[in-house]
Amino acid sequence: MTLNPYLNFDGNAEEALRFYQSVFGGELFVQRMSDVPGMDNLPDDEKNRAMHVAIPIGKGQYLMASDCLPSQGHVLNVGNNNYISVTPDSREEADRLFNGLSEGGKVEMPMADQFWGDYFGSFEDKFGVRWMINFPTNGQ
Repeated sequence: MTLNPYLNFDGNAEEALRFYQSVFGGELFVQRMSDVPGMDNLPDDEKNRAMHVAIPIGKGQYLMASDCLPSQGHVLNVGNNNYISVTPDSREEADRLFNGLSEGGKVEMPMADQFWGDYFGSFEDKFGVRWMINFPTNGQ
């Protein structure tokens, strides 16, 4: 299992991760909202926002981020700009962690297979801590 910090930004996720890359090094990964299936109806000023940005910060660990989408009702507030991203060792462990940690909380995305190939879900636990559970189904 690994834990990775996940940050939200309001349009400058790539800029922030490029700054962090200047300190940590590593290769920057960027996926834009315009790359996401079904997101072609976004306003032009949101199409270039980051759907997912990441840099390696240690063995098997990444600093990850994405941008909010105001047109989708996303509002960046201090408190929702950080997640703990957990990468479990199995799909079963992903379900166990999701079900246990989300009990009494608010599910944002239930665990499901995603277009990028992983089994993923996110939620805010009953203490207000935000979590992402992401099991890579491509064998990694």
